[in-house]
Amino acid sequence: MNTKNQSDSQSAIHYPLGDVLPDLGSTVEVAPGVRWLRMRLPFALDHINLWLLRDSIDGVSGWTIVDCGIANEETQLAWETVFASQLEGLPVLRVLVTHMHPDHIGLAQWLCERLKAPLWISMTDYLTAQWLSHKEGGAAIGARAGSGGSADHFQRHGLNAPEDLEKIRGRANYYSKMVPGVPRQYRRIMDGEMIAIGGHAWQVIMGYGHAPEHASLYCQALGVLISGDMLLPRISTNVSVYDADPDGDPLGLYLDSLERYLPLPDDTLVLPSHGKPFIGMKPRIAQLKTHHDERLADTMSACKKPATAREIVPVLFKRELDIHQMTFAMGEAIAHLNYLLRRGKLDRQLCGDGVLRFCVR
Repeated sequence: MNTKNQSDSQSAIHYPLGDVLPDLGSTVEVAPGVRWLRMRLPFALDHINLWLLRDSIDGVSGWTIVDCGIANEETQLAWETVFASQLEGLPVLRVLVTHMHPDHIGLAQWLCERLKAPLWISMTDYLTAQWLSHKEGGAAIGARAGSGGSADHFQRHGLNAPEDLEKIRGRANYYSKMVPGVPRQYRRIMDGEMIAIGGHAWQVIMGYGHAPEHASLYCQALGVLISGDMLLPRISTNVSVYDADPDGDPLGLYLDSLERYLPLPDDTLVLPSHGKPFIGMKPRIAQLKTHHDERLADTMSACKKPATAREIVPVLFKRELDIHQMTFAMGEAIAHLNYLLRRGKLDRQLCGDGVLRFCVR
């Protein structure tokens, strides 16, 4: 990324809470009736931000939870501390999930059962989570060669080290470990819908590319956007092509989705799922667009001679990657290649070794 562009954009981003972070099991109020809490994650990205919104439904006062954390004992214990110390003796009235990734929906079933609260989520992400968490569904795919799962998908794109393929097949239950199930019922949320939360209208803004149907929530009265993973202040959102949709164009969908936030006021407080709350949404969007423009240019340059997605990975990612990071990197590399293929910039050929290679048209 261009250092000057990054510096200029970051200087236009303001963190109104400074270095304040909520302790595990506690909350920080970021706007009237909006509380910020954090849960740990067992990854390089080591935390997720979750939100409590003061609410009232059918005359009952309480709270709406936005996002859940992954399903593990540590996160459950952290939630129990929140229930005991942060809710002012009031019930949780609903659990609203921005999208189906494990750190967001992992504990939804436990929370909804524990609190007797309904799940609110987009239909596409609900059904995807239900499929992936089921032992006969997505979690079973990829455990053996030729099953059409992630290992075969990446092998078709040039990842052919046997130890890597074995590790990826060994991760066939990766999703279901962190999302052991989802509630049997849900309440569908849709793009443009106005959800009444705590006496304010929160507009659903659907975004695409990072997840099938990702819901951000904007409250004009409070000047707050719960952006989920669509807008993060310092890291770029993962945009990957998965085995179930191998010819998809998630990068195009993601870049188009960023346009949906531009009409919001410049002083909107953005509440991201990772990193600190910030003001400076438009400079951040400009930075993300520049970032992907540069990565697309790097991809084009690397494809002056036929190249696989595996060969593009070190062009886009300059650091050493473990197998967890490699799966994301492969997905992103394919996303950039598919974007350029869709727009007529690259040609693609299935070679005699069964591997797809891309070359500048």
